[in-house]
Amino acid sequence: MNRFEGRVAVVTGGAGGIGEAVVRGLHREGACVVIADVQEDAGRALSAELGSRALFVHTDVAAEQEVAAAVDTAVGAFGRLDVMFNNAGVMGVLGPIDRTPMAEVDTTIAINLRGVVCGFKHAARVMKPQRSGVIISTSSPGGMLGGVGPHVYSATKAAVVGLSNSVAAELRPFGIRVNTIVPGAVVTPMTATVVADGAHDIGGAEQALGASALMDRALRPSDVAAGVLYLASDDAAYVTGVALPVDAGMTGVHGSSPYTSGRYADPVTLLEAGRIRAAD
Repeated sequence: MNRFEGRVAVVTGGAGGIGEAVVRGLHREGACVVIADVQEDAGRALSAELGSRALFVHTDVAAEQEVAAAVDTAVGAFGRLDVMFNNAGVMGVLGPIDRTPMAEVDTTIAINLRGVVCGFKHAARVMKPQRSGVIISTSSPGGMLGGVGPHVYSATKAAVVGLSNSVAAELRPFGIRVNTIVPGAVVTPMTATVVADGAHDIGGAEQALGASALMDRALRPSDVAAGVLYLASDDAAYVTGVALPVDAGMTGVHGSSPYTSGRYADPVTLLEAGRIRAAD
């Protein structure tokens, strides 16, 4: 498939994890890609591996001028910007709310939310005159459900959905689509730090996440990338203002149905005052 032939993308947090999977997918399908990340070695190595259609730009998304520079690099090197993937993010500050250091709250918000605002701002300044483009941002089930993410992280991920939908309303008349991807717990170095023996222990993360997975295996970056590439492509030409979960139903399917097994393995009809009638 060459869904992105002749198109140009910027992927923040593109040197590893979900971002790297999206960079590889876009590149494989014909796009020119700017890898925008703070991870110098990984970013440069990925750019060198992919060749002339991939450039690395050191980008701290909390610094607006660096986000602007990533967008300007895409336009300067490749002539346009068709896809902006606001993906860079961190778990940020963890711990009890009554002991949370406000300086670390500010850091988490600066990366996870302010960085997304910067991505929208600088993608829109290019895409509006173009009258085309797609902007996708990464949220989390933590932004929709309590108890599945750290406090401030969850707040920022909820804000990403609200921000995306608001910007979608502004940019729709310009032919620009704006959507959100909502991945469950993914096998990445950041997740491995939390659930396994450190960022290097990807196998341990896959085993740990697989043990609690709602489907038959752990969620992988390539699974999330497939959703992002769909939203970025013309296959989703009429899709905007959507938050697409890639989480085995975590945010939409609370659990197994209690009404299809056990005492309800054979169909019955529940009527007034608790009267039960066997189904024909």
